[in-house]
Amino acid sequence: MAESEKKITVGVCVMEKKVLSAPMGQIFDRLHAFGEFEVIHFGDKVILEEPIESWPICDCLIAFYSSGYPLEKAEAYAALRKPFLVNELEPQHLLHDRRKVYERLEMFGIPVPRYALVIRESPHEQLDYFVEEEDFVEVHGVRFWKPFVEKPIDADNHHIMIYYPSSAGGGMKELFRKVGNRSSEFHPEVRRVRREGSYIYEEFMPTGGTDVKVYTVGPEYAHAEARKSPVVDGVVMRNPDGKEVRYPVLLTPAEKEMAREVCIAFRQSVCGFDLLRSNGRSYVCDVNGWSFVKNSHKYYDDAACVLRKMLLDVKAPHLSSVIPPTLPWKVSEVLLPCESLTRQGSGINGTFGLAEELRCVIAVIRHGDRTPKQKVKLKVTEESLLNIMIKYNGGRPRSEAKLKSAIQLQELLDATRMLVPRTRPDRESDSDAEEVEHAEKLRQVKAVLEEGGHFSGIYRKVQLKPLKWVKVTNSNGEVEERPTEALMVLKYGGVLTHAGRKQAEELGRYFRNKMYPGEGTGLLRLHSTYRHDLKIYSSDEGRVQMSAAAFAKGLLDLEGQLTPILVSLVSKDSSMLDGLENASIEMEAAKARLYDLITSGTNTADSDESAEFPWTVDGAGLPPNASELLPKLVKLTRKVTEQVRLLAKDEDKKLAERRLYDVNTPYDQATALGKTNMDVDRIAAGLPCGSEGFLLMYARWNKLERELYNERKERFDITQIPDVYDSCKYDLLHNAHLNLEGLDELFKVAQALADGVIPNEYGINPEQKLKIGSKIARRLLGKLLIDLRNTREEAISVAELKKNQDDHTLSMKTEKEDAEAKSKLHHRNDEARRSTTSNTLSMNETPIDQDDDDEQTKYRLDPKYANVRTPERHVRTRLYFTSESHIHSLMNVLRFCNLDESLQGEESLVCHNALVRLSETRELDYMSQIVLRMFENTEVALEDPKRYRIELTFSRGADLSPLENNDCEATSLRQEHTLPIMGPERLQGTGSYLTLETMEKMIRPFAMPEEDFPPPATPAGFSGYFSKSMLERIVNLWPFHRQSSTVGKW
Repeated sequence: MAESEKKITVGVCVMEKKVLSAPMGQIFDRLHAFGEFEVIHFGDKVILEEPIESWPICDCLIAFYSSGYPLEKAEAYAALRKPFLVNELEPQHLLHDRRKVYERLEMFGIPVPRYALVIRESPHEQLDYFVEEEDFVEVHGVRFWKPFVEKPIDADNHHIMIYYPSSAGGGMKELFRKVGNRSSEFHPEVRRVRREGSYIYEEFMPTGGTDVKVYTVGPEYAHAEARKSPVVDGVVMRNPDGKEVRYPVLLTPAEKEMAREVCIAFRQSVCGFDLLRSNGRSYVCDVNGWSFVKNSHKYYDDAACVLRKMLLDVKAPHLSSVIPPTLPWKVSEVLLPCESLTRQGSGINGTFGLAEELRCVIAVIRHGDRTPKQKVKLKVTEESLLNIMIKYNGGRPRSEAKLKSAIQLQELLDATRMLVPRTRPDRESDSDAEEVEHAEKLRQVKAVLEEGGHFSGIYRKVQLKPLKWVKVTNSNGEVEERPTEALMVLKYGGVLTHAGRKQAEELGRYFRNKMYPGEGTGLLRLHSTYRHDLKIYSSDEGRVQMSAAAFAKGLLDLEGQLTPILVSLVSKDSSMLDGLENASIEMEAAKARLYDLITSGTNTADSDESAEFPWTVDGAGLPPNASELLPKLVKLTRKVTEQVRLLAKDEDKKLAERRLYDVNTPYDQATALGKTNMDVDRIAAGLPCGSEGFLLMYARWNKLERELYNERKERFDITQIPDVYDSCKYDLLHNAHLNLEGLDELFKVAQALADGVIPNEYGINPEQKLKIGSKIARRLLGKLLIDLRNTREEAISVAELKKNQDDHTLSMKTEKEDAEAKSKLHHRNDEARRSTTSNTLSMNETPIDQDDDDEQTKYRLDPKYANVRTPERHVRTRLYFTSESHIHSLMNVLRFCNLDESLQGEESLVCHNALVRLSETRELDYMSQIVLRMFENTEVALEDPKRYRIELTFSRGADLSPLENNDCEATSLRQEHTLPIMGPERLQGTGSYLTLETMEKMIRPFAMPEEDFPPPATPAGFSGYFSKSMLERIVNLWPFHRQSSTVGKW
């Protein structure tokens, strides 16, 4: 056979299970179709049983380790026959040891997560350098706070653990290789790390619930796919064929360089590795060795072409490796209709103009139903409590201590148990009243700490503040201060109830199915195909965080418990979503004026103007007989409190019969925050719903009775009105089975007063509401403007890219036709073939040195490899979970922004009809929300202000009264202790058109300027939607195989 016609033999020394996989078959079929290669499969019998001397002789060898594979035997064969190795054999030993993998990555400057090694010679060996505490481990003095990741050193052990902080509910998630439909399991009871082996401990990298898998074919080619991370809910998303759903995404220039370095570092041409994108940076967390993409014909085409070039350059450089104009195989990928997911939401309702695309959804959402917030204050002089304060304030006698962790609260509980009297003194005894009250408060502290049988630090916290000191001489003869009295402040309650979790999850499902028009399955389709950029923010409060996690569960159709979802998907931002300090002076002034209006009995709503614009008068919404309702409120509160006192007395008698050591029971720390379901057994036993006992229920009502009216000063405290209303509504919804007499009447009185008091606490007239609202929501308003601006800039860049691509495609089509004609005339001249090729094969992966820039989005669908009808469609979602104060503040800015001096003469962003409805909406209840959706009209010029339209809607949340009997749905839900969430209402008039330009102009005076925000980390970008075909350039830039010896070393 002539030298030019001799085929290159490619030996496949791989276990048969791997050879028979679909990707291997697809690529080898393509290599064979070129006509230049003979592929020889060794087979298991040859590999495992025959000596290497009898193995087939080949020019090039594909060999890689899998279970049962004799790697050393393959190495001996390579040394004997010296074929060109596509993947080096000796470095494959490194891949079995995660420690060596990380060492090699660091040696080549490839970013890895922060990590430390714990090496044990024997199981459960005690190590001096390893320390484990409740919320962190410390290795050689390096501390890893939960959440952190624990990986076995043995890379063949795929049981990886993630440990969660007690502040998020604690527990551990175990990741493992897919078993059926599961890839992880959450174990809420596991808090301690493993001790039986050697492990890597590394920082948990929040990735927004997404993992990226990168596949290289040589150092200059990398393909990436993303999937739902197993850390979220552990459910594997599969298509109707049972394959895991993955979608190609684009790599940034830095990531392409990382792919090149991984390929070179491990000397594996065909190599898969795992990429984490977190906080604007990318990290390699695992290297797998030989891996091919599944179910992508375009990838198979590219991989075959790159492998062909690689093998020809080494073994037949005299042959042309230019890709022929028409690829020799006849495989055409059939584009399937929209790929349905196994788990999906219902269809989308509502249609939008064909030229108008949804670009952005921004929602500011109040948390779900919660237990009433409570606070206990008492002065303590007991030495055991003072010692705890000193222990946790760093030994500084004048500093306060804050106790939140389970260990700290357990220590406080143990001390309190020893201080609480065994029995209550008789009310007619000579006991000092202050002593009795002190003992009652200690008993309340004990009951709160024991509530629910577990500690969850994000909803119970204690402050110990020193009040008095004495000077004492210590053992060294030095004079020092010692605290003798401290103020203990215990804050508790405000826990998301089972109803709150249900409300949040249900609202998430509603958003999923209603807010995103489009491809049948709505948001799930967009999100799973990486055309949905989602970020969720929460304030620091536990009920808000868990509401955000429950909402995300419904939004993305997730399964399992909330702790992993919270840690994976929700970011805390207390500076933007917490706190009223910036407006405290104005709010105090508003409350003082409100007190005067209520107690004076003045009716401010008598003018003609107030009839047309009722929201403009001072104290709008206050009932005209408010001064008469206050004494009635006090009387009814006392009536309810007395009934609860009797119930608590009966409960206390039963507790007193128990011995002191009987109550020192261990805690079940596995119980998650809040309740998942209604506690039917407690209700059937006549106990309060949830974990609240009668003692705490009485403490709640007794505090309201005591603080609502000061008999000595003969003064009402109107700031207690919302709390009375809160407790009434909670007990009517959750404790109706207790049949408290007069509770429904108390609720009606409290509601009438609260409907006037709550909105006016944020300003008693529009001007004051605007001032207070702009101070509280200043940072949030600034962030909303940034979100809208980023969406617009991204949409513009995409539109320009698409236009350039269309122009490029048109010109290339003409060039291609000319080139083909020329090639025919010149008998397929090699130069003509070369010019044609650059546009024949579509390859999305741009070379590593190509510039690309987009600073907004982490994950981008790769349209060249995606089986999606509208790959250019992309939606940004930003969700902000907060408290009632920020909802009121944001709404007040939206409706009264035109009252600012700089905007005189401008129309309000909210139409007149909506202003009327808002004035009649007294409460923005649980799960109330304000939603901004931005649409792009693609038929309007880019510079036209009408290109971008803003739609404003709001919902009052769960705003039905628990006494409502005319609503069938509400009645049904009330049996489950929950209330329905009201649907969205428009804030704009029918036919009105609010442009983004107008929105920015009206909001900017009240928003934090962008330059005042801290600079973000440089986020990962994307390489654009319509990259040029670069395969010809890549295969001509092959750096390391050209320098290979015949043994294949490089």
